[in-house]
Amino acid sequence: MEDADYMEQALLLAREAAREGEVPVGCVIVRGGEIVGRGRNRRESDKSALAHAELEAIAQANKALGGWRLWDCTLYVTLEPCPMCAGAIINARIPRVVYGARDEKFGACRSVCSLFDMAFNHHPVVEGGVLEQEAAELMQDFFRQLRVQLKTRPKWRKP
Repeated sequence: MEDADYMEQALLLAREAAREGEVPVGCVIVRGGEIVGRGRNRRESDKSALAHAELEAIAQANKALGGWRLWDCTLYVTLEPCPMCAGAIINARIPRVVYGARDEKFGACRSVCSLFDMAFNHHPVVEGGVLEQEAAELMQDFFRQLRVQLKTRPKWRKP
């Protein structure tokens, strides 16, 4: 399979997240042509700031492979990883990261900053823009629909 095929798998997870009201981000981790970890955003359903697609996929891959080092894996994610997820990628020793759409607000691989270029002991190779248009459109459609819904909801107030 090619990078685009694995990104399609991540996009399926992102679409699943969107259907459940989550920001549509999906992630798969591949080793030797086999998907060993899958994840999607679950922040709203889990009520956790930590429930990012990458973290879920890393945890699943760790369990499947029986260790915390994922040094022979590639991580595919539909949106450029945030600082938290980039840190987890560094800590898991993932050597290659492939993402779809750039994240101009939180992207920590190129857009806002590049944690992978800093003085850490691990530096993944990064490739962005794989199925970028599909990933970006999924994100844009989700937030367009959310803005329509928010206009009809009562305003949030701090308790």
